[in-house]
Amino acid sequence: MIINNRTQGSRQPSHLINGAIRSKEIMLIDDTGDKKGIVNTKEAISLAYGKGLDLVCVAAQAKPPVCKIMDFQKYKFEMQKKQRQAKKNQITSQVKEIRLSPTIDIGDFNTKLKKGLKFLETGNKLKLSIRFRGRMIVHKELGYEVLKKFRDECKEIALVTQTPKMDGRSMFMLLEPIKK
Repeated sequence: MIINNRTQGSRQPSHLINGAIRSKEIMLIDDTGDKKGIVNTKEAISLAYGKGLDLVCVAAQAKPPVCKIMDFQKYKFEMQKKQRQAKKNQITSQVKEIRLSPTIDIGDFNTKLKKGLKFLETGNKLKLSIRFRGRMIVHKELGYEVLKKFRDECKEIALVTQTPKMDGRSMFMLLEPIKK
């Protein structure tokens, strides 16, 4: 019997258990973890049934295949538990964007700064963008000064991963939180 233990999004292979193992001889590992050597498959299956357990092929590519006597349902449960734990410990970071103006007032700047600091403290990356409208494009240095001021205010908790760069009528800078 072939058991497909794939959960949605999982990349783990199927396991061959008991009668689905087609090889005549296998390398047997018993339920205590001891190697029993090369054994006839039918003998190994009867040995596993005698203990109320399953014979599971753990390395089908080996010559001869390596099989272990174990409780397959318990093994499957433990693997799912490990996957859930790994997923829980996984940290995802997003890129949050704050739009500024080259002629931003100090009050608005401080509001955007507080919001940006909050994003960085939660572990997100921060993309600062300045859109130049109309004839403001000739004063790129104003936009650069605003980004420089923002960078200086965040230097204790953030690193610049992308320096200010022009892209059409916009200027961008990317900040990343400092890993502790």
